[in-house]
Amino acid sequence: MMKSKLDNFTPFDPDNESGYLAWREQKLHAYPGNIEELIVEVNDPGRLTKAEHAAIHACCCKTNMAIYAGSGGSDADKAIPKSLGEQFGLTELDCNMGADDDGVTALKVVEGEWRNSYIPYTNRPIHWHTDGYYNTAAEQIRGLILHCLSRAARGGENALLDHEIAYIQLRDANPEYIRALMKADAMTIPANTRDGREIRPARTGPVFSVLADGSLHMRYTARTRSIEWSAEPVTQAAVKTLEAFLDSPSAYIYRATLQPGQGLICNNVLHDRSGFDDDEAHARQLYRLRYYQRIAGT
Repeated sequence: MMKSKLDNFTPFDPDNESGYLAWREQKLHAYPGNIEELIVEVNDPGRLTKAEHAAIHACCCKTNMAIYAGSGGSDADKAIPKSLGEQFGLTELDCNMGADDDGVTALKVVEGEWRNSYIPYTNRPIHWHTDGYYNTAAEQIRGLILHCLSRAARGGENALLDHEIAYIQLRDANPEYIRALMKADAMTIPANTRDGREIRPARTGPVFSVLADGSLHMRYTARTRSIEWSAEPVTQAAVKTLEAFLDSPSAYIYRATLQPGQGLICNNVLHDRSGFDDDEAHARQLYRLRYYQRIAGT
């Protein structure tokens, strides 16, 4: 039998069983059991000490994410999260439609303009997704920073799941699920139109893919209006299995409500956001920075 071109290169090849089992054992060994193990206290996120940098990097190597907790409170200087990203090799920002000219997006409730038709700019819940799942293959979002300026009066909690854990759950359930979700036609994101004008064409691609460095990348959204899945029965079964896991009380699913001065740095892990309510004293606002790179060395 002809060997896959990924054999002996990455454990994410469905045919590389021995490599997968070795990687799986290492991945799950001493995996953090709660979100507190991912929080790193830092003095200045824009200028980390060697120890702070090492602690954040270690978390990201293990779980593809970390939460930094700075002492700067609600400092609105965009240079803080940008500098933090640069310290981890994140420099290529995705200047998406909602971003400012510098590539940084201010996530907050916006009334009376086009942003209000997109859920991130409302207080409504956002279902499980990875950022930029609708981007072209050449502009996939591999790194992500969410930097909190102020929290809501109530709600606004994020659920977080390492996409490599999602891969393990699916592969352990049925390796054919992985093969199906790696197909080039696994999922289609319909075209984005507004006022009869096409803003972005429909895009089709895989859920799981392997990057040139051998790392795993994932595209996903649980929004039924934003995706068309392949009709193949194995793909449909894989999607239902993933949905069931995302809805489960698994210890691998972390939950956190970012506080002012805190932020999430990650390799675009799966995440959601609960609905929230603002009041005069508390209005939720975050900076979002999307990158075409993964965190260096992870």
